[in-house]
Amino acid sequence: MAEGHIRREAVSDQLFALLRDRILGGELPAGAALTPERELAAGFGVNRHAVREAVKRLQQARLVEVSHGGRTQVLDWRRTAGLDLAVGIAAADTGPTVQDIARDALEMRACIGADAARLCALRCSADTAARITAAAERHARTGPDLTELDDTYVAWWRLIIEGSGNIAYLLAFNSLVDGMIPVADVPADLGAAEILDVEAHRRLAAHIAAREAGAAEELARELLTRSVPGAPRGCEGVRR
Repeated sequence: MAEGHIRREAVSDQLFALLRDRILGGELPAGAALTPERELAAGFGVNRHAVREAVKRLQQARLVEVSHGGRTQVLDWRRTAGLDLAVGIAAADTGPTVQDIARDALEMRACIGADAARLCALRCSADTAARITAAAERHARTGPDLTELDDTYVAWWRLIIEGSGNIAYLLAFNSLVDGMIPVADVPADLGAAEILDVEAHRRLAAHIAAREAGAAEELARELLTRSVPGAPRGCEGVRR
């Protein structure tokens, strides 16, 4: 493929991003052989060490596979890549849009949060349930500063996720909170419907404390789905 020279600063990062975007955009389709390191280095005007580092990152992201014979083959990222690629997808000029990834991340958050609430009701200790109830009350007393409200809301959900005893859910939660899985700004009306519903938080905490797993799951899903753009609103107003 025809290559052009790239900037000299952070060469391996630039090369990784360029090749990643070509894979995500389909210019380098699954099953295709990646251009050999020597040719990539010559085409971009960089040293082979930078190329090797870029290819190593592609391999770690499960975008390519390097065979024992040295041939590097492009993989079908939809079948091989992990959640860490969400950042790359959102940054790419081709492939799914930031809005698509943000919506998908919010849908995933709702699914994880709902099941975590269910598991928390089944598994958490009495002490954890009491802390969740106290955190809901602390959130209710916070405000009107939205930043403070967001902080107490995240802290409350962290207790629920930890109480679920599911380490995979906890790691996904950390990635969402830290921005590793991109979530675009939620429209103000949708975010407010979720964060400011103090009574829903209290009821969810009560369901968990009472070991009402089904009710906790249903309410958590309804609450978290409010922030998903375009999501059906038929569940709003659920009261248990």
